[in-house]
Amino acid sequence: MLKIYNTLSGKKEIFKPIEEGKVGMYVCGNTVYDFCHIGHARAMISFDVISRFIRHLGYELNYVRNITDVDDKIIKRAEENNESTQSLTERMIAAQREDELRLGNKMPDREPKATEFMQEIIDMVQILIDKGFAYQGASGDVYYRATKFKDYGKLNNRKLEDMLAGARIDVEVSKEHPADFVLWKQAKEGEVSWDSPWGNGRPGWHIECSAMSTNCLGSHFDIHGGGPDLKFPHHENEIAQSEAATGKDYVNYWMHCGAVRVNNEKMSKSLGNFFTVRDVLAKFNPEVVRYLMVSSQYRSAIDYSDQSLLEAKVALERLYTALRQQQVADSFEPTVFTERFEEAMKDDFNTAVAVSVLFELVRELNKAKTEDVDKASLLAAELHSLAELLGLLYQDPEYFLQNSTVSEGLDEAAIQALIDERVQARKDKNFERSDNIRDELASQGIELLDSREGTTWTRR
Repeated sequence: MLKIYNTLSGKKEIFKPIEEGKVGMYVCGNTVYDFCHIGHARAMISFDVISRFIRHLGYELNYVRNITDVDDKIIKRAEENNESTQSLTERMIAAQREDELRLGNKMPDREPKATEFMQEIIDMVQILIDKGFAYQGASGDVYYRATKFKDYGKLNNRKLEDMLAGARIDVEVSKEHPADFVLWKQAKEGEVSWDSPWGNGRPGWHIECSAMSTNCLGSHFDIHGGGPDLKFPHHENEIAQSEAATGKDYVNYWMHCGAVRVNNEKMSKSLGNFFTVRDVLAKFNPEVVRYLMVSSQYRSAIDYSDQSLLEAKVALERLYTALRQQQVADSFEPTVFTERFEEAMKDDFNTAVAVSVLFELVRELNKAKTEDVDKASLLAAELHSLAELLGLLYQDPEYFLQNSTVSEGLDEAAIQALIDERVQARKDKNFERSDNIRDELASQGIELLDSREGTTWTRR
């Protein structure tokens, strides 16, 4: 049985889908005004792995992840760049997809954009007004009455007044209460806007997700996920809006992945420890980044540093080394390793334990190489199959071991030329030159491995 930690209840629960055999999952995506950073990568990879395993269990999954393509930050950045908001968001969406594919992610089944659901958003705001849950203030903006929703705070298990203490709340004279939040904003002159019963404007951030999720998955669906910073106010506000509008329970299971910290500090541009995915991939193979993310259970915080990436690289090299020049069977019968891997993943997607099972499998594989080549071939196939559920081991072993880091030193052609020269030197019994070439390559971080099949190399 699959167990999921439900933020709403604060405990692990046995997963029971609303419709047998089918799962609807909505994940809050990015506001596309800049390149993705490593915190985004954590959420994207976490829910990619979750979606893979849900499908592995035989469920028909509908995975929806939205794109916020209208927002104050987008408008501000577009003005700074002297470009249209559409031009900016299209560039950033393309960049996000490129980053995700490099990180080994599969795309969600659907990626709705806020600008594509403007009528549905307006309709939901009108329903909330008609039911008395929303009002138009003196400024012309439309607000949600947080105090009218009796269960406000249930996701964070806190009372309204407690959540307001210390929170950043916009103080506006047109609000009835400090906790009220905007559903529809009046547009300033020259800003992108849409016509509505309350004047030209654009939606608030929270209402966008309520409208998109309920239109894509229905008024009541199985799983809603996102980053740790979304629990309040975003997801709390989503619940209040959606349940007030539909009169139904919104989501059964709320999932939030852990934060990414940099050298034990919160990632922040002001602290100078802010890294985009592209910054990191300029130094490390994308799969190294992915391994770092899945080596911890998705709810755990991750401490990002060059050292943690180097440790991830070394660990991943161990897995790939086991597959180097190893024949892989076309099919296999699952062993105890598959059983233990699935057991870990069924326990709230515990990838940390699942990864440890891969290393146990590798030890058995390395042993079988010298004792039973047929068994080794079957174990290699099992290793590939389990790793695929985590999005790992999708590269050619030789390629990965030679490109686990991005080097500014010797390129592949230069390395191969020196290896060829060394082979000839050994044939000529010029062992001094052979040793010098090995030392020269070692100084460049290139480690040679001689075997009966020839010489291979790994970049260290």
